[in-house]
Amino acid sequence: MDRDLLEALYRKAVGGTVEEVTEEYGREDDLLKRKVTCKYIPPDVSAYKAYMELAGADEIANMTDEELEKEKARLLEELKKTSGSGGEPPRAD
Repeated sequence: MDRDLLEALYRKAVGGTVEEVTEEYGREDDLLKRKVTCKYIPPDVSAYKAYMELAGADEIANMTDEELEKEKARLLEELKKTSGSGGEPPRAD
């Protein structure tokens, strides 16, 4: 399997924050405006399941959507206990 594809699928599965850049140019290719925004992308259970199937983790790949949601909730709770973040998206300042 193509490594770049697996990495992209993994990033979609775990979610995170991405920067979005919008640039507006004038007539002579002069930069008029540049806007940078941070956007929170939530984890995607379907992408996680597809990643695990492609990466060869059969045990997790055979889980139902309900089982995956339970595992996600368990992992978020564990993360909340260890880091105190609770899995909440970061605030945009």
